[in-house]
Amino acid sequence: MKTLFDETRIGPMLLRNRLVRSATWEAMADEAGRLTPRLLELYRQLAEGGVGLIITSATTITKDTTRLHGMLCIPDDSYIPAYRELTQMVHNTGCPIIMQLDDGRTGEMLTPAIPTLEEMQSITREFGDAASRAKQAGFDGVQIHAAHGFFLSQFLNAKKNARTDQYGGEVAGRERFLLEIYDEIRARTGSDFPILVKINCSDFEEDDGVWDACQSACINLAEKGISAVEISGGLDGLPFPPDSIPYDESVFRDFAAEIADRVSVPVILVGLNRTPSVMSTLLNTTGIEYFSLSRPLLRQPDLPNLWQANPDEPAACISCDTCINQPDGNACPFRKEMVGQA
Repeated sequence: MKTLFDETRIGPMLLRNRLVRSATWEAMADEAGRLTPRLLELYRQLAEGGVGLIITSATTITKDTTRLHGMLCIPDDSYIPAYRELTQMVHNTGCPIIMQLDDGRTGEMLTPAIPTLEEMQSITREFGDAASRAKQAGFDGVQIHAAHGFFLSQFLNAKKNARTDQYGGEVAGRERFLLEIYDEIRARTGSDFPILVKINCSDFEEDDGVWDACQSACINLAEKGISAVEISGGLDGLPFPPDSIPYDESVFRDFAAEIADRVSVPVILVGLNRTPSVMSTLLNTTGIEYFSLSRPLLRQPDLPNLWQANPDEPAACISCDTCINQPDGNACPFRKEMVGQA
C-alpha cells in the first residue's frame, strides 16, 4: 500500500513525501521582483516544515510586469545570485525546489490575440532564457504555468483563443504554443533537467474546449519527456470549487485520475487537498501520485510534519481567503494563534 510519506523520485529529484507546495503568490517580492528577507524566511519555514517539493510562486520571465504586485521575476543574470542563496537554503533541509515560470507583461494581461508571430517566438526564447537562469541558480527544475486563465492557459480555451493562424482553431493549434515552449526549455536545459507543467483541466465556462486541449497537451508533453503534470482548474472570479464539481475537497480528482490513466508520467493533483485520508484513498485507487497544497501551508508551513506525526490532525485552513492581499503580503492572519502548536 502506498502512503503519503513514501520516498519517491520525479526524474533526478528525491522527494521525502508526496506532498507538494503548489505555486502560491506571496506578494512579498520587491518592486524589481527580487527576493526579500521575508520571502527567504517563508521558504525556509516551508522547507523545514517537511513538504516533499516546493514550487515557487509564479516568476515572470521579463522585467515589464506589473500585473500582480510583489511577484518574483528572473529577467536577467543579475537575479541569479539571490536565487542561488534560496536554493542552497532549501536544499540544506533535504527538499528540492522548482521555479514556476510565467509570462507577465506591463498592465493588462496578454491575450492570445495580441502577440504577433515574431513576438511569440520572442516569448518562447524568453521562457528558455529564464529556465536556463533557474538552472544556473540551482533550482531542481521549472514548471510552466498554463493554468487559471493566465496567458498560456488562454491558448487552450476555444473561446479565448480566436487566432486564425497555426496557434488557434482546433486542439492541435491551441496547444502548439505550450508544446513549443516546452521544446525550447528542454533544448536550453538538457535532457535530465525536470520540466513540469501546471495546466487547467477546465475553465468551467460553457463550451470552453479546455478539457480536450488539456488531455491532448498532457499526452503530447508526456511523449516529449515532461517530468510531471499538475492538474488544476477554474478561473479567478468564478465560484470555487465550480458548481459542477461534486466534491468538497481534492476537487479535480476525476480529471487528474483520467489524465493519470493516459500518461506515463507522475500526475500531481491540486485544489482543496485537505484531509490525509482522502488523499491516501486517491493515491491507492487512482494513478494520482502527488498532492499539492497552497493555502493550508500559509497557515501551517509545518503541516507535512504534523501530518506525518498525526495523520488524523485536520488542516487548520478553512479556505476563507482572508490571506489574500493582507497589508504586508499574502499571509494567513490567523497564523499567530498557531505558533504555539507549530
